[in-house]
Amino acid sequence: MLSCAPPRGPRMSGLSAEVRAAIEAIEAGPQGPSVGAFFDLDGTLVAGYTAATFYGDRLKGREVSPAEFVRTVVTAVDGELGGDPTKIAHVAFSAMRGESEEAFADLGERLFRSKIAGTVRRESRALVAAHQRAGHTVAVASAATSYQVRPVARDLGVEHLVCTQLVVEDGQFTGATDGPMLWGRHKASGVRRFAKAHDVDLAQSYAYGNGYEDVAFLSSVGHPTALNPHRDLRSAAARLGWPVLDLTDPVGGSLLAAGRTVAALAGMNAGVTAGIAYGLARGDRREGRNLAVKLATRIPMAVAGVTLDVLHQERLWTHRPAIFVANHQSSLDIPVLGRLLERDFTIVAKKEARWDPRAIVGSVVIDPAWIDRSDSGSARATLDGVVERIRGGTSLMIFPEGTRSPTPVLGPFRKGAFHLAAQAGVPIVPVVLRNTGELMGRSSLVLNPGVVDVCVLEPETDWSTDDMSERIAALHAKFEATLARWPS
Repeated sequence: MLSCAPPRGPRMSGLSAEVRAAIEAIEAGPQGPSVGAFFDLDGTLVAGYTAATFYGDRLKGREVSPAEFVRTVVTAVDGELGGDPTKIAHVAFSAMRGESEEAFADLGERLFRSKIAGTVRRESRALVAAHQRAGHTVAVASAATSYQVRPVARDLGVEHLVCTQLVVEDGQFTGATDGPMLWGRHKASGVRRFAKAHDVDLAQSYAYGNGYEDVAFLSSVGHPTALNPHRDLRSAAARLGWPVLDLTDPVGGSLLAAGRTVAALAGMNAGVTAGIAYGLARGDRREGRNLAVKLATRIPMAVAGVTLDVLHQERLWTHRPAIFVANHQSSLDIPVLGRLLERDFTIVAKKEARWDPRAIVGSVVIDPAWIDRSDSGSARATLDGVVERIRGGTSLMIFPEGTRSPTPVLGPFRKGAFHLAAQAGVPIVPVVLRNTGELMGRSSLVLNPGVVDVCVLEPETDWSTDDMSERIAALHAKFEATLARWPS
């Protein structure tokens, strides 16, 4: 029987052959903190440009004056015609004079959660993780400001930033930069200063960039890679003999995928209707609901082109009733788990989701327990009812992170599911979902075709409050280990 314990090497399903080869080369190369790995941000780690996201938010909030807008357009045109391409950034920095640094940092966090997180390339994550496993000193090296870089770096587990710094006095921006903007040769200089300060051997180190302005930066290390390069950098890489990696961008909602999604929703409705009709005809509501769940999860996934690759599926059936806990990235998580559990289960969800159009049809079938988190008395009463339902034979699906994560990074687990397991005397069955967020983004209404990887970990029994915190932490670590090194 296969084990879900992390093996020596990660399973690299979904990565291109070129990326797999790059990761294998990293694993076979020099190890340890004296080796650096420097990643550009815009166009390299993320698809697109974070500055455009920030500027778009300011435009939407009417924070850009007509004069600033005109200066921005004129400067952008000048840059395209051969002028200094950094001038447009300095126009933006000057316009920030007098703004609160704290408020701007909060804006960076908000934009990361709502927009930028969904643009981080999966294969970029895999490359960063490979360098981290090798013990390399990993840094994001970018002309962007720390307010753009830091949320992405933190999400990737990267501690070090080599980026443009803005001058702050008394908590407000002055409109000036602390030193040059780290673009072109200045980024290369910044990397050399960082390497000297951190005892990094640049001849053994790696760098990844996408623009022609990154030639000096890439030339500063022994192992440069042009990653999704612009035309001029692609030509330079060919001349210099540098490897080129073309990564897959996060999936958007194509017209075909949108059409399939509409058809999938129609299939879900048809499945629910057929199941309920069957139950009424047989005089057995329970069997009708179970058939509705089966049809309402199988039909839409087939129509949308979504399949499941499940490791240890037998563990879904060895302990019933049980509480099934899973990580949460996407609205797709619920139908995926429904497809796995098939029968005799319900879900605990926040009251605010009750009228979400993505949840209404499922609510008819599985009768969720809606929790009002603003009313502790009401929430306790609801959960008491859930315990009785579990004891009566109904399993429970719950996401202990409490909300959908904007990235694959696992959030902290809340204790509610584990208290329910202790009260009801049933096991916890952990279900690790790897890539639902790639097929249907956190806020997306469009489902894209693809394969969802699932690993069912060993059921855990005998929950009690005595050692609950320690066991939750250990289970969280198992989820993280499985996501980091997917089993074969």
